[in-house]
Amino acid sequence: MDTRTLSRHSILNERHRQLGSALDGELWNHMALPWRYRTDPHEEVIATRTRAALYDVSALNILTVRGPDAQDVLNRLVCIDVTRLKPGTARLAAEVDLEGALTDDVMLIRDGPDAFRVSHGSGATPASLAQLAVGKRVTIEADRDVHVLSLQGPASLAVLAPHCASALQELGYLSHIHTTLFGRAVVIGRGGYSGERGYEIYCASMDAVFVWDTLLEIGADAGIVPASWSALELTRVEAALLFFPFDMPEGDTTPWEVNMHWAVDLQKTADYTGKKAVLRLRGRERFRQAGLAVEHGEAVPAGSEIFIGRDKVGVVTSSSYSRYLMQSLAMVHLVPSATHLGTRVWIRCHGTERAATVVRTPFYDPLRLRSHPEGRGR
Repeated sequence: MDTRTLSRHSILNERHRQLGSALDGELWNHMALPWRYRTDPHEEVIATRTRAALYDVSALNILTVRGPDAQDVLNRLVCIDVTRLKPGTARLAAEVDLEGALTDDVMLIRDGPDAFRVSHGSGATPASLAQLAVGKRVTIEADRDVHVLSLQGPASLAVLAPHCASALQELGYLSHIHTTLFGRAVVIGRGGYSGERGYEIYCASMDAVFVWDTLLEIGADAGIVPASWSALELTRVEAALLFFPFDMPEGDTTPWEVNMHWAVDLQKTADYTGKKAVLRLRGRERFRQAGLAVEHGEAVPAGSEIFIGRDKVGVVTSSSYSRYLMQSLAMVHLVPSATHLGTRVWIRCHGTERAATVVRTPFYDPLRLRSHPEGRGR
């Protein structure tokens, strides 16, 4: 694939090619991704879990939203109360349509009283924001220059802290700072998609190769490695982290059906798109997000149907075979009566049946102590 023909590309593509990626797999947000390197993605997972690994997640869509009406526009977009979001912090939020169905996964990042960034996937956010902004004192721009490097793993703080101008050890989960790293202007946010302690580094494209190379150089003695999107997918399934729209395949999935109650503020007084519908649907879940441990030596295909006896009770949304956990894992939607821990089900795919058991999620670190080691959000 000639990535120059794409509408977006990472400035790090040459580094990905040097690591063995052909950049010829599935696109995401119109960007080619390094799905595989020469290294084994399962080994990259081990590095993430035991040391740290560096991922290029620049394919995220980043929108800047600024102006006197920025807060009001965003407050009408999502189900959380944006007025409670303090500068320097971020929150994940549900975005729904007029019927109360999820239309995108959104992280709102507040940089100042009238300055926000919106990090989102491949859903309806740009069109929805444009409609809500009509007649408002707000500017909305896609940031096509920013590159996002994600250093994930227990060694991430020790690697970054000596080279950062700010006290990273004081940075709480989903908080961020404008600072310098290796003398380059960056924004560093505490978070990630791995289920580990990690940091996301937002930098200009002209600095991305330097930051990438320097991180790998200084982290070599600590065992830091570059990691592919295949490894990222393995870690996010182990951590049972949702990925829109793959974990919402019905097309009208509500936040309540995928355990996103934390992304809807019930006490929010301001109106927002789909408010009446989404609140009305609370308690009317047709299915619920759950996890299965599958008795199989491989990942079962997404879309596979799940049965108890002759009754279809659900569908697989995401899956992996975790060599780290030595278990075939499936994130699934199940009818509420089938979600009790220990329930036995059968997954049908390609003319075969695989037995599985409902287990607690996240599969890895169920209390999320790895990403929140200090307890109170730090």
